[in-house]
Amino acid sequence: MGRSFEPSQIMLMSAVQSGTRPVRSLPGVLIPSLSDCLFLAILLWVFATGAGWSVLLADGDAGWHIRTGDYILATRSVPVKDLFSFSKAGQPWFAWEWLSDVIFSALNRIWGLKGLVAAAGLLLSFTITLLFRHMMWRGANFLIALVVTLVAAGASTVHFLARPHIFTFFGLAAALWMVERDRRHHMRAIWCLVPMTALWTNLHGGFLAWIASLALIAIGCAWKEALDDKDIPNRFGDSRRYALLAAACSLATFLNPYGWHLHQHIAQYLTSDWIRQVVDEFQSPRFRSESMLQFELLLFAGLILAPVLARQRRFPELLLVLFWGHSALVSARHVPLYAIVAAPLCAVEASRLWAVWSERFTRRSVVGALRDCLRDFSAGRQHTSVWVAITLFLLAGFHWAWPQDFPGNKFPVEAFNRNATLLAGSPGARARILTSDQWGDYLIYRQYPQQRVFIDGRSDFYGPEVGRKYLDLLNAQPDWEDIVEQYQFDLALLPLEWPLGQVLMRHPDWRVRYQDRQAVLLERHRSADLNKKPHSTERIHGEQSE
Repeated sequence: MGRSFEPSQIMLMSAVQSGTRPVRSLPGVLIPSLSDCLFLAILLWVFATGAGWSVLLADGDAGWHIRTGDYILATRSVPVKDLFSFSKAGQPWFAWEWLSDVIFSALNRIWGLKGLVAAAGLLLSFTITLLFRHMMWRGANFLIALVVTLVAAGASTVHFLARPHIFTFFGLAAALWMVERDRRHHMRAIWCLVPMTALWTNLHGGFLAWIASLALIAIGCAWKEALDDKDIPNRFGDSRRYALLAAACSLATFLNPYGWHLHQHIAQYLTSDWIRQVVDEFQSPRFRSESMLQFELLLFAGLILAPVLARQRRFPELLLVLFWGHSALVSARHVPLYAIVAAPLCAVEASRLWAVWSERFTRRSVVGALRDCLRDFSAGRQHTSVWVAITLFLLAGFHWAWPQDFPGNKFPVEAFNRNATLLAGSPGARARILTSDQWGDYLIYRQYPQQRVFIDGRSDFYGPEVGRKYLDLLNAQPDWEDIVEQYQFDLALLPLEWPLGQVLMRHPDWRVRYQDRQAVLLERHRSADLNKKPHSTERIHGEQSE
């Protein structure tokens, strides 16, 4: 049974379908919209409750990013050699996320870790809201758009960290929406993506995800235009447009301090067998957690959607779903990118199926009443109200449990605080500390520039040369004593579960100086080694000459 609409409703629905917004009066700005409520709910639910803001510091890489930014701000130059290690001191190194490092450093200088986690939480919440608004703009049903948005956010939570990749999440969500708007109606604003790509390149290496997506869109447009019945001179208009945009954005990526060497380095990083073998986020996702189950749900939805896209000749969307679905199955770090690409498409198709099915019910039925209610939610309800700014102002002044340090359940905060003098070494000789790569990040945050580390989270820099020795030490392989002797470690700050920690606690050349439920700190006796390898003079000279 059909339904008649009032003229005002018809105008509002037309605005939704065309992507325009009805003119709203000043009182509308005073009323919180649906997207406002979602933004604030995500911000409070994910970051301000439960484990709190500290979840964003669960990865130690933020530590060396902050200190790299400190170096750049102090010297007004980007580093070209290693700053943090004694295992590869002074060797060539690319700070390829240097602009993010500067931002992290500035936030930390002004507000401490509170500023860093607040900025990261705000950007992630805004990215999720942007994804929701994209779905609504495409004409998705409000309830379905909300559910799909929460599923996409849930699938990505494992990567909700204060690291530079958050700029790629936001950049890809914004760029794909801009392209979709341009595909409906060409606009000059699309060329703003070229300088945005240049900025993105200096924030995070994920700019390659945008270049790859844009290339797929151009190929998909060419595929569709080749099958369409059009005049030959006008057949490849969109494909030429997006191919030119892809070329311009690609050229913009060379506007970075390292030039083409940055691209060479990233290519080596992404194709490294060593990285794929030892770094968890480069390996296939393990479908045992709640977040990966939500990814699985979104993945199946995308696969079901693929034949529909092919039948409708929506080849750009088809290529994006297939490419990023495959990439996410190969590497868990691509799961959020797949969610950003697939979620709007799945929401729109699910909304279409709901609309077809629900039209069979009368207005007096439960389904019909729900259908009519959901129709009242429109793009006009997506404005940003003053309540967002008011709430953020109140949040800033509220006494949340803002982190003063990295989370103590993941990093040796207590062990460091109780043994800071021992870990620092004497003024003339830096202590060489053996610790995990994540804890190495933390030591950089706490001790740089006074201290150097054996290894940290920069897996692309250390590579198999140091990485294999690190794994041998971790697992107490037969050559562990040779590696200890090679690097002349003075101290070992180890997780209790490490096999090496258990070995050293029973070794006559090492003694326990501190132990808690998380970590053990051991000191090496030098009395038995004094006649073997004097290490003081040569080692200090080598470290200071970097």
